[in-house]
Amino acid sequence: MILILLAFSSALYAEDSIPAVDTLAVETPAADSVQAVTIFDVMPNVVIHQDTLVRQLVLNKVFGRELQDVEVAGFRVQIYSSNNQQTAKVEAIKLEKDMQDKLDVPIYVTYAPPFWKVRIGDFATYEDAQEFKNGFVHEFPELMGDTYVVRDLVTLRR
Repeated sequence: MILILLAFSSALYAEDSIPAVDTLAVETPAADSVQAVTIFDVMPNVVIHQDTLVRQLVLNKVFGRELQDVEVAGFRVQIYSSNNQQTAKVEAIKLEKDMQDKLDVPIYVTYAPPFWKVRIGDFATYEDAQEFKNGFVHEFPELMGDTYVVRDLVTLRR
C-alpha cells in the first residue's frame, strides 16, 4: 500500500493564493521506508486544454499586438422580427431603445426586406448564445415567443 502525504509550505499566504506543494512523502511497501520526492517526479506531464481564442489573446499580450474587431460567422439572439410595413420599423427602434437602457450588450436593428429585425449580442458559439437567451427570457418573459438563437455575422475582438 502506498501512502501519499502532501507537505505544504508553512508560510502564510493571501486568501486568494494557493499554497505551494514542496514535496511528497511516499511510503514504499517493500522497504517500509519513506522517500521524499518532488511533485514533478510523480506527475511529470501536464496537459492544458484551452480555447484557441485564449491562446491568441495571450500571444497578443506577450508580443504587444493590439486587439482588432473581426467579423466572423457566429450567433445572435433575435428578439423581434416583423414584416408589418405600418408598424415594424417603429416597433423595432422602440425595442432597441428600451433594451439599450436595460442591457450591456450590442443591439442591432436591421432591415432585410420585408422584415425589420432586432438582434442582440455577438456570440462565437451556439452554447453562449443559448445561455444568454435563457437569461434574457427569464428577465423579459413577455418576449419569450419572439426570442431565439440565429446564425449571423458577428463582431469579435481578436
